[in-house]
Amino acid sequence: MTEALVWYLGMAGTALSTASLLPQVWRSWRTRQARDISMGWLAAALAGTAVWTAYGILAGAPAVVWANVLTAAQFLVILGVKLGAERRPAA
Repeated sequence: MTEALVWYLGMAGTALSTASLLPQVWRSWRTRQARDISMGWLAAALAGTAVWTAYGILAGAPAVVWANVLTAAQFLVILGVKLGAERRPAA
C-alpha cells in the first residue's frame, strides 16, 4: 500500500469512529441527561482512549492519536452531562 493510501484509510477510520459517537453526544447534550449510560462503560472507554492515544504517539500514528483524542473529548462531554444531571435534584 502506498503511504498516501494508508494515511487516507487512517483518516477515514478517524472520521467514522468519531462520528459514530456524535448522536449520543448530541442527545445527551440536548436532553441534559445521561442516566442510561453506564459510568463503568464511560470510565473504561476513557481509559481505552488514553491508552490508544499513548500508543498512537509512541508509534507515530497521527490517525490513531486524532481518533482517540476526538473520541475522548466526546466521552468527556457525556461524562460532564452525566455528572451534572446526577447533582441536580430530581423533579
